[in-house]
Amino acid sequence: MFKVRQLSLIDHVIIELDKAITTVIGKPETTQRHVPGNEIEETTALSTAEQRHSAGLMRVNHSGEVSAQALYQGQALTAKLPEVRQAMEQAALEENDHLVWCAERLGSLSSHRSVLNPVWYIGSFAIGAVAGKIGDKWSLGFVAETEKQVVNHLDEHLAKLSANDLKSRAVLEQMREDELHHRTTALEAGGAELPRPVKTMMSITSKVMTKTSYWI
Repeated sequence: MFKVRQLSLIDHVIIELDKAITTVIGKPETTQRHVPGNEIEETTALSTAEQRHSAGLMRVNHSGEVSAQALYQGQALTAKLPEVRQAMEQAALEENDHLVWCAERLGSLSSHRSVLNPVWYIGSFAIGAVAGKIGDKWSLGFVAETEKQVVNHLDEHLAKLSANDLKSRAVLEQMREDELHHRTTALEAGGAELPRPVKTMMSITSKVMTKTSYWI
């Protein structure tokens, strides 16, 4: 009978480093869902300005998904209840879909990912790990508030997106639906309402990320 080896601290570090590298510069594991907008035929070409603007918005959303992935991975690492850890890992897998969709759309728009993504990953992973350590209800509350702010950003981007960019719109609309689901799941699992100062700090941090990632 084989004995299952317990993972050491070094094992966990290697696993997390692999996830980080795959998230930031690779192509992570996904749910293999249909890519939104793939079936759409673009009959009207985007102007140079429209293409540049769409790329900026999609770069912001890609960076947001890098941060979300890191947040969920950090929380899954320190979550106390197995069911909470499993929910975090499932949400992370679905966020990978968004990550890949945004990256592919950026490629279609002949643009690049943000060079600041490693910074966003490290910061978000640390925040997620701390939130998970404090307690599952606060960790879930952090997820709920994060998803709420993400949905607000997606609403803004959908309003700013060119009417001609139907493919990007399809991606963002599906992402919005998924984020709402993640928020509902976190609240139903017992997520606590975060203090107002924490929400304000999250909003400020988010604005810094969106302003910088749009350009670089």
